[in-house]
Amino acid sequence: MPPRSQGAAPVRNYRARTIDGAPNPIDIHVGARMRLRRSLLGLTQEELGAALGLSFQQMQKYERGGNRIAASRLYELSRLLDVPVSFFFDGLDDAVKESLPAALSAAEPKDAMSKRETFELVRAYYAIDDAEVRKSVYDLAKSLAA
Repeated sequence: MPPRSQGAAPVRNYRARTIDGAPNPIDIHVGARMRLRRSLLGLTQEELGAALGLSFQQMQKYERGGNRIAASRLYELSRLLDVPVSFFFDGLDDAVKESLPAALSAAEPKDAMSKRETFELVRAYYAIDDAEVRKSVYDLAKSLAA
């Protein structure tokens, strides 16, 4: 612990923020995974918040990593979103490796699964009722990516 002047209260990081005051990269990652699953299920922040007894503003804070999610709340979320608790931590090692070395920089995760465009693409893909058309779209996307 760094030295402090006599009578001064210790400096504590109650919100588990980084040195520069940004949200912890782990909280950002967990929030991004929550947003991913919510979006894939077609739920709004308002709908998920109502199921948890929270406002959509609180849901926004969770999804951005601004507020930490307590273990009990994470358990509730896993049940509502029909995923194991471990889902929220999948891929965490890579996200932390990218985020922590430079003085705990809290940049948004760079993986494609955390982007809104990905959510919308997956939702549109699964909205295609005809399995043959869906397969054609899949094949087209793969050929364009190559």
